[in-house]
Amino acid sequence: QLQAFGGGLVQAGGSLRLSCAASGRTFSSYAMGWFRQAPGKEREFVACISWSGGRIYYAESVKGRFTISRDNAKNTVYLQMNSLKPEDTAVYYCAARTDYGGDSYYTEAPHYGDWGQGTLVTVSS
Repeated sequence: QLQAFGGGLVQAGGSLRLSCAASGRTFSSYAMGWFRQAPGKEREFVACISWSGGRIYYAESVKGRFTISRDNAKNTVYLQMNSLKPEDTAVYYCAARTDYGGDSYYTEAPHYGDWGQGTLVTVSS
């Protein structure tokens, strides 16, 4: 089970840190990703991280502003969001998939089997 939290209302240029806590699984065996869905738009990829944390990939729209990280001892993945823009407003979802024997990252939503409930981020102008 995945639970995302940390969303809220922030002014443009501000920062938020999202967290996604995993329970009932061997967290270190899972590649993790963050996706978002803005009102009236399709869900889109934001960032992903391999199980070791050694491989990371970002969407171009957030590169240089967002940072994904994980703490396997705490079964948690984070998304630090800086220099937020109004277009970052969306419901943010964390996702997990097993990656036994590999250390890959995954940018496509269908690659993930488990999803959190989402946390709303609203950036005001």
